[in-house]
Amino acid sequence: MFKHINWFNSATVIVALFLLLPVMVMLYQAILGDSELGLHMLRVLLAEYVSNSLLLLLGVAVGVLMLALPAAWLTSMCRFPGQTWLAWALLLPMAMPAYIIAYTYTGILDFAGPVQSFIRDWTGLGYGDYWFPEVRSLGGAVVMLSLVLYPYVYLMARAAFAQQSVTSLEVGRSLGYSQWQALFFLAMPMARPAIAAGLALVMMETLADYGTVQYFGVSVFTTGIFRAFYGYGDTAATAQLATVLLVFVVALLAMERLSRRRAKYHSVATTDKRAEPIELTAGKGWLAFVLCLIPFALGFLIPVLQLTYWAVFESNEWNWDFFSLAWNSFYLACLAALLVVALALLLAYARRIEPGQPVKGVVAMAGFGYAMPGTIIAIGVLLPLAWMDQQIISWIQGLGWSSPGLLLSGSLVALLFAYSVRFIAVALSSVRAGLDSIKPSVDYAGRSLGHGPWGLLRRIHVPMMRSTVLTALLIVFVDVLKELPATLILRPFNFNTLAVRAYELAADERLVDAAPASITIVMVALIPVLVLHRAMNKRPKQN
Repeated sequence: MFKHINWFNSATVIVALFLLLPVMVMLYQAILGDSELGLHMLRVLLAEYVSNSLLLLLGVAVGVLMLALPAAWLTSMCRFPGQTWLAWALLLPMAMPAYIIAYTYTGILDFAGPVQSFIRDWTGLGYGDYWFPEVRSLGGAVVMLSLVLYPYVYLMARAAFAQQSVTSLEVGRSLGYSQWQALFFLAMPMARPAIAAGLALVMMETLADYGTVQYFGVSVFTTGIFRAFYGYGDTAATAQLATVLLVFVVALLAMERLSRRRAKYHSVATTDKRAEPIELTAGKGWLAFVLCLIPFALGFLIPVLQLTYWAVFESNEWNWDFFSLAWNSFYLACLAALLVVALALLLAYARRIEPGQPVKGVVAMAGFGYAMPGTIIAIGVLLPLAWMDQQIISWIQGLGWSSPGLLLSGSLVALLFAYSVRFIAVALSSVRAGLDSIKPSVDYAGRSLGHGPWGLLRRIHVPMMRSTVLTALLIVFVDVLKELPATLILRPFNFNTLAVRAYELAADERLVDAAPASITIVMVALIPVLVLHRAMNKRPKQN
């Protein structure tokens, strides 16, 4: 489209390859690193890591489907009391980080918590006289992750159900299907690509989780990676475990793409009349209300009420230190959001003006970091930056000057680098959606006015897609605010964030004192969820 843009394409390729550096470093360390510890851990602990990870994935998949699919069908295809507000309330658990809901339910359900205390007071039983499920277990981790991750599948399944036309259901009636049989034999198979895409995101988030599984004492790959890195300081062993986890992630992505390629389902909803909602009778209507209320109440309402009570009435953490942590979290998230969205604009725009190789290929690979757990990315960032710091220190000391310290690996540079690798895909998807909505004729008109690629992007495209850029900034901001494992590994000395403080207090069993930081993260994370709901409700007008 443009001439004389080699510098633009070159910059794009360099940025994309730089974002791939942590993954390449981990693979290099895993292949060439020589570690007796790594071999020992793979030989002795690999079976435990694999079995627990598979059980966790299977349990979360089943739990998410059980929570998401009935709620998506009922809120999109039926009418019952409370249906309108439940349709958006079911999205709110997206704002609840898994590690925070784990801390909250531990405080509620542990022996000293209100639930078991009530049971003992009501029945007169003492310790050991009754059975109560152990929340700090693999099963507990499955429940916690299911409660906060089901909105990924709910969101996509609900959109797929809502787009199905009346013709599809009429075909079902002609085959003798009832309304509920049509759900299982027609609607769900037609929505399978959307459900599979949402489930793939859930699986990747499950594999990436550290706070929940570590707090519940479940040995999976992320806890093993932390143990190898922090407990033993063995980067080669860490890289070898990370590579095995990377194989899991790649397998999930391949399975998701294969499921979409092998079968295709089409709907004529864009040209056909949408199906009329099913009016549920009084009894069925209230049953539907309860079925939809359960995920919302367990995944958001109960934890938020408990956190609010602890934060307002019992915690002593409301002090200047807390506000300092909040300031650290907010300005770090702002810096990361600005950097990540700027990089996303560069990559997405380069792909628009030069859709061929190698730009297209490297831009696609740059977004691969979102599929990587924060633990892997953090260690992959730390290793090259630590090497660069050593070279800088050696060079400066060779000039006779004093050591400047860790300029890269010991500063916010490492964190911003890791956040860029982790969340560039989130910003890219939003920015590309905004660019795709702009007609190519706008590019030609701007070029005819003498604008180069950079001027065209800055003066024409960015103002035209202001809403999508702001959405990308907001989503990255909240993702950085919630990020735990990468921040734990890479934060500078004497630098804390709300997420790290909540984790530290919970690890010390100070669940009440962790409430202010936790509820602040949840309340801020609500903003993009509500923006997402508003965007979903903006439908084009029908002629």
